[in-house]
Amino acid sequence: MRLVFAGTPDVAVPTLKELLDSDDHEVVGVITRPDTTAGRGRRVVRSDVGTLADAHGIEVITPARMSEPEVAEALARWNADLGVVVAYGGLIPQSILDALPHGWINLHFSILPAWRGAAPVQAAIAAGDEITGASVFLLEAGLDTGPVYGTLTERIRDTDTSGDLLGRLAVSGAGLARAVIDGIEAGELVPVAQPEDGVSHAAKITTDDAHVRWDLPSHLIGRSVRAHTPAPGAWAMLGDARVKLGAVTPVDGDDNVPAGLAPGVLGVTKKAVFVGTASGAVRLSTVQAPGKKSMNAADWARGSRLDGTEKFA
Repeated sequence: MRLVFAGTPDVAVPTLKELLDSDDHEVVGVITRPDTTAGRGRRVVRSDVGTLADAHGIEVITPARMSEPEVAEALARWNADLGVVVAYGGLIPQSILDALPHGWINLHFSILPAWRGAAPVQAAIAAGDEITGASVFLLEAGLDTGPVYGTLTERIRDTDTSGDLLGRLAVSGAGLARAVIDGIEAGELVPVAQPEDGVSHAAKITTDDAHVRWDLPSHLIGRSVRAHTPAPGAWAMLGDARVKLGAVTPVDGDDNVPAGLAPGVLGVTKKAVFVGTASGAVRLSTVQAPGKKSMNAADWARGSRLDGTEKFA
């Protein structure tokens, strides 16, 4: 099949690679988000998907919106059969959905109808789900509401960050997407409507969402920190400084924890840094102070000359 691929970040790269390596399908064009600027020199940065497409000599367009005329013009020029979307980052209007003979499919990182929306992996970890997965569905006007072609499951490990879990799902999901495309071409797959029960939503993550709330129980804080790692990164205020926190470990019942830590209060020992919560405490793994590199929490405490009376807000 002749395919158009729409995607932007690194989690979309495994699927694009899978399709580029296929002898049965041809990626004839790529749509990705516009280039950005980064660093002090404000250098232009291509998306991960755009960079891979460039390396393979595939035509890339970077519209600000899918409704721009250049998208329809490119689709007519590419004469594709099917569109494939993975983490593109923008809405696709109905006119574009209708422009290809087989429509557009989307690889979504949850088992639909659970966690429709922009941040399904983060939501699953924060909610304490034990199982998640990926779905390939036919795009329609609603938010992740289209009928499903296929799914896979993945166990959420106790130590998984969203980066860990999303990395695994990106790889396994690439194989699922390839299998679905093969089935569509063979005429062997018919998408099945999503059930009406079990719908949940995962809104886009903001920096404020990653602000650790120390008035919560330790196990919920642990989930939240893992859900927001690596992006946007869990954080807390120490005085006027905003520090970024790596994964934390609930340590209820650990004899090494300073007694009576109130929520947010730091307990510093020679080898560890603990923080009080609404139930027990958590042990910090790494801390990144403003303008500094991430470092072991105990080393950070020594370098910052903490005395154990400080409190995160």
